[in-house]
Amino acid sequence: MSEETKWYVVHTYSGYENKVKANLEKIVENRSMQDYIVDIVVPMEEQIEIKDGKKKATLKKVFPGYVLVKMIMSDESWYIVRNTRGVTGFVGPGSKPVPLSDDEVKAMGVEEFAPEVDYEVNDNVRVTSGPLENFIGIVEEINLEKKKVRVSVSMFGRETPVELELTQIQKI
Repeated sequence: MSEETKWYVVHTYSGYENKVKANLEKIVENRSMQDYIVDIVVPMEEQIEIKDGKKKATLKKVFPGYVLVKMIMSDESWYIVRNTRGVTGFVGPGSKPVPLSDDEVKAMGVEEFAPEVDYEVNDNVRVTSGPLENFIGIVEEINLEKKKVRVSVSMFGRETPVELELTQIQKI
């Protein structure tokens, strides 16, 4: 395929980001458009809230009201995305969608290359960054696709599974 996939920003009704992602994924599958619309992302970041004296990690949308779509822009792919329920349009001057530059994509942390991991399930690890820095835990699950690792950490006297970025832990 000669055309290149690029990331585009799609504006959605607020609160519809995940619905738009799910609807779009279904349409892509039903119409076999995987070669044209290759990835759909609602950027999320973990935030720690303290409620009733307890720390609670929640995922917050980084850009509420927006969904990022990696696609080859064609009349058909444009039409499909534009007419997905909950989508109000592409971000760009007038009606012309403008792709994100490579630097913008990197800055948003949307596309990263899977880091090399030197630990395995059941390894003892130390959390190297974030609110749980210096906690020791045991790797329960590694998900390279989502770039996440689940670690069982001893917190307040009991084992608690926490989901972390692959890069937030190191093998002891």
